[in-house]
Amino acid sequence: MLKVGELAKRSGLTVRALHHYDSIGLLTPSARSDSGYRLYNSDDIARLHQIQALRRFGVALAGIAAFLASPGSQLQAIVGQQIAALTRQIDQAALLREQLAALQRQIAAGEEPDLSTWLSTLELMTMYDKYFTKDELAGLPLFQQEATGESEWPQLVARVRALMEGGAPPSDPQARQLGQQWMSKIERDTAGNPDFFARLNVMHEQEPSVRQRTGITRPMIDYVVSATSESRLAIYQRYLSPDEFAFMRANIGKRAQEWPPLIAAVRAQMTAGAAPTDPAVRQLASTWLELFRSHAGDKPETHMKIRAAHAREPGLLTGTWVTPDMVAFIGQAMAALKPA
Repeated sequence: MLKVGELAKRSGLTVRALHHYDSIGLLTPSARSDSGYRLYNSDDIARLHQIQALRRFGVALAGIAAFLASPGSQLQAIVGQQIAALTRQIDQAALLREQLAALQRQIAAGEEPDLSTWLSTLELMTMYDKYFTKDELAGLPLFQQEATGESEWPQLVARVRALMEGGAPPSDPQARQLGQQWMSKIERDTAGNPDFFARLNVMHEQEPSVRQRTGITRPMIDYVVSATSESRLAIYQRYLSPDEFAFMRANIGKRAQEWPPLIAAVRAQMTAGAAPTDPAVRQLASTWLELFRSHAGDKPETHMKIRAAHAREPGLLTGTWVTPDMVAFIGQAMAALKPA
């Protein structure tokens, strides 16, 4: 068995990170020494492998906890996903080699290559290839638009930047309109696939060249999220009491980043044909309910008002990657959480 310091050294993590995993119940050591040191056995290390693999795929800690709580989660499946990711990297390297060989032949023949266009296209392809398969890229409108130079995003980004630099608050009507346009467009440009959106978020966080290329900064994303929240809050206000609305306004944006990977995980279960009563789905429903309560509160009467708003205001789902079918699916899973 390994002490926490030994495990940290051999896994490349910090002791602080392992302590944090323990404190949130994600990785609890199987034993402790007589002097109180954490001791990790082979099962603990296998679980840590799963945790780190899922982190590399961009899954939030809450989503990892939900995944590992499922009896169906298997180390073999996660290793398979890692192999697939490495395969994509190998394909990317092979593509780069082919491109460089073509460039070398062109130069050897005395031809003058269009380096700026070639390098721009190459950068775009290799950047996306880290996160998407070739088949996925074929079905990702955002990539196709960028590859053909037909993207409308530069204009939208410039308009949002101008509003921000002009000091317009997210509640400004124009900011709200642009926020709605932004979210509708990214939902469309990811083919309505929340998993694509989650991976694009990871790509944006991990690739400085993406931020430089798009001009989309973290403050800009926060601004758009706030503006979109303001649009939704304006609708919710018509259905909620002043106290209910005040609670929602104070909390609606605090955990916004946890929703995309959760929605993607639910979509994956639906695509796989899972039943709402499956343990993995019920665990996701539990996480969904916990996130919902974080901004809606715990009162059943408030929840009923919000459900009524969603039934009457289809615009509340625009730009969320949540479909009516998903709402019904997760509702059935939540019903399965209730004791008989």
